[in-house]
Amino acid sequence: MSSITSGNAEQYGDSHKLAARARLNSEYTIAETGWFPWVARQLPLKPGDSVLDVGCGPGWFWAAAANDLPQNLHLTLSDLSPGMVQEAVERCLPLPFVSVTGQQADAAGLPFEDGTFDAVIAMHMLYHLPDPSKAVAEMYRVLKPGGFLAITTNGAGNMRELYALTTVFGSAPVDPAGAAFGYDAAERIMRAKFGNMTMAQHPASLRVTDPEDVFLALTSYPPGDSADEAQLAAFREAITEAFQVGNGVLDVGKESGLFIGRKAAK
Repeated sequence: MSSITSGNAEQYGDSHKLAARARLNSEYTIAETGWFPWVARQLPLKPGDSVLDVGCGPGWFWAAAANDLPQNLHLTLSDLSPGMVQEAVERCLPLPFVSVTGQQADAAGLPFEDGTFDAVIAMHMLYHLPDPSKAVAEMYRVLKPGGFLAITTNGAGNMRELYALTTVFGSAPVDPAGAAFGYDAAERIMRAKFGNMTMAQHPASLRVTDPEDVFLALTSYPPGDSADEAQLAAFREAITEAFQVGNGVLDVGKESGLFIGRKAAK
């Protein structure tokens, strides 16, 4: 079954479809600290570090987290989509980095020399790849000795209350990203490459108050984006029923985690 983890060229040519899904998190997350600032505060970055963002998307993380990062960072933004790279560079150039460069790149074959970066970041992107371990090996290769890799992904139980609604499309009632590359896979691959690693889960949940935002988010990727009229009608009915049960709101559990591994120093 096609899902959010397939059709990358169409899904991520620009940030339009991604924005429909991101809105659920930006508008309805209940957390003491938002996702992007929380991640930024966990990263063991130092002033002056050179940082590679693999699968940078539109650069939203760096714009949201700029005030929570050390000074004088050198930022390289890479993505398979040239449209995403362009958008990310344009968004990050005005931010307080020493340098911002963009590079179209395949995560499984990064066009950088060995030991180039102090830190590599890969946020919610490894579930798109047919072989995440190959990409992690590439990220490890371009790290300097003593540098670190930080990856984020979802757990298999992430937003289960939302994904249960997509069964009208023939989808499994689970987060497709968490199913493709969840916590267990992330820990296994990171331990295999780095040995020691740390994991932390962002303490957060969703409380959605607008059914239309649920509809737009879950029809922004396959198979919902190609559903026929009967399926879409059934989907709207399922959403309406879920909000009725919740007295006008939909409470949703979240599982989003950060894994950090450090390359041994020589």
